[in-house]
Amino acid sequence: MAKVQPLEATIDIAELTSLADRAADVVQSVRSSMLAPEAKKTPPVFNSSQLAELAAVAKSKIQYLSGKGTLPSGDTGTARKEWTLKETRQWVRHLRPETLRDPALSAGVVITVANFKGGVSKTTTAAALAQGLSLRGHKVLLIDTDPQGSLTTLFGVLPDTEVEEDQTILPLIAGEVDSIMPAVRPTYWDGIDLVAAAPLLFNAEFLLPSRQMKEANFKFWKVLDQGLDPAREVYDVIIIDTPPSLSYITVNALMAAQGIVMPLPPNALDFASSAQFWNLFSEVCGDLYKEAGTDSKKYSFVNVLLSRVDQSDVVSAAVRQWIVQAYGEHVLPIEIPKTSIAATASAEFGTVYDMERGSAQPRTLKRARDAYDRFVDHVSFQLSGIWASDAKIMREMKGTK
Repeated sequence: MAKVQPLEATIDIAELTSLADRAADVVQSVRSSMLAPEAKKTPPVFNSSQLAELAAVAKSKIQYLSGKGTLPSGDTGTARKEWTLKETRQWVRHLRPETLRDPALSAGVVITVANFKGGVSKTTTAAALAQGLSLRGHKVLLIDTDPQGSLTTLFGVLPDTEVEEDQTILPLIAGEVDSIMPAVRPTYWDGIDLVAAAPLLFNAEFLLPSRQMKEANFKFWKVLDQGLDPAREVYDVIIIDTPPSLSYITVNALMAAQGIVMPLPPNALDFASSAQFWNLFSEVCGDLYKEAGTDSKKYSFVNVLLSRVDQSDVVSAAVRQWIVQAYGEHVLPIEIPKTSIAATASAEFGTVYDMERGSAQPRTLKRARDAYDRFVDHVSFQLSGIWASDAKIMREMKGTK
């Protein structure tokens, strides 16, 4: 057995600062080759088969309508016709109008993606859901509320150097503005706008309780909800990615939502953590509404999404049964598998929707996307139900006037 050597405390803050600087330099180097929107971070293009699948029509109809001149005809500069993301979304919106929101009858829906733990595919789920919904014709706003800025990074923006305070939710949290809209920025992906995050968002955890103590009748948990009102008129869907904790910001994001998505890998520790999450949040939520003397918060859906599922893992199969027993009908009949394709996409700061044809075997890539497509379709159906309910209420109100 090796002789134990004395281990003195020699690592000071200056050395930690040096480590942080070196890490930032490496991230910047990687970003310069992978993340720059003008260089590498580009949206996909679609062939006629892919366009027909998204538009839910036969390929022959795409070929027929391409010659009519009312819709983009596609680029014929290659061996086969291809449509840009923007052109594809125009086709989908034209051919599937029944799936779209009527702004005159219903507002945009807020979905919060939350989990106590990191490493459960929370950010990837938020990004992929936004991309999938945009491919179905919806206009999406992504809000990154995690100071780590992982979602911001996925969309080609470096949180440490390319995000100013006024491009985050912080001015809204501080009470400097009453709308999220000034912080909105476009992204490389047509149909998706972003409110970015940066490390400075840690300040929100001090600002909100400070305002609670100083401002009469201030409700710290309603700040984000109220600030989203203008965005609900502009966007069909607003997706909020949260920090891996039940922070003041996470509470705000959950209180603003009509639907919750919790990605949950089927392992024992993540399952136990999820139980703690729901227990703490229900207590906090109940206390806040009880103190305010108002009706409790209600959600249109709560989706528990099994993520990072390893089909060959016997233990995960057992934990999956625990999850279903605990959460019942809230567990989606969809599982996101743990695949090498997803790992590759993540390493390239993207999702499976970002991967270009030729970067993997077509069948392998299709299998990786199929699970997310089913998840997006499920959420799309839920969105349609919310909009239908809103429209019914709106028509009834108009009928009484």
